[in-house]
Amino acid sequence: MARQSNLEEAAEAAADLPDPRDVVGKDEEIPLEEIFDAAFMTENTDFETFDEMVAASPSEATDADELGRIPRGEWDEFVAETTVFEDEEAFVFAARDHWVAKKLGLN
Repeated sequence: MARQSNLEEAAEAAADLPDPRDVVGKDEEIPLEEIFDAAFMTENTDFETFDEMVAASPSEATDADELGRIPRGEWDEFVAETTVFEDEEAFVFAARDHWVAKKLGLN
């Protein structure tokens, strides 16, 4: 079972947080490899990179750019088997919280 995120508590306890506009632009796209960085992947999955995880999935996808080629149910099962998370949703939200905490200097 995945650990619960303490992002909100950490933000409340932080003395000085940057302005969100200084962290990421309104329409700025964030690469998946930045959200699912090496620190997150090695701590929470059987893989060192997100591309490596996608390539190891039971599909023909070879990297993050081809993630859409993996059927959703198949991806959920793969996430449950190879990560500390029960499904894709938990995996994605944990990665998001990790990325936000890193950008805000909370970890």
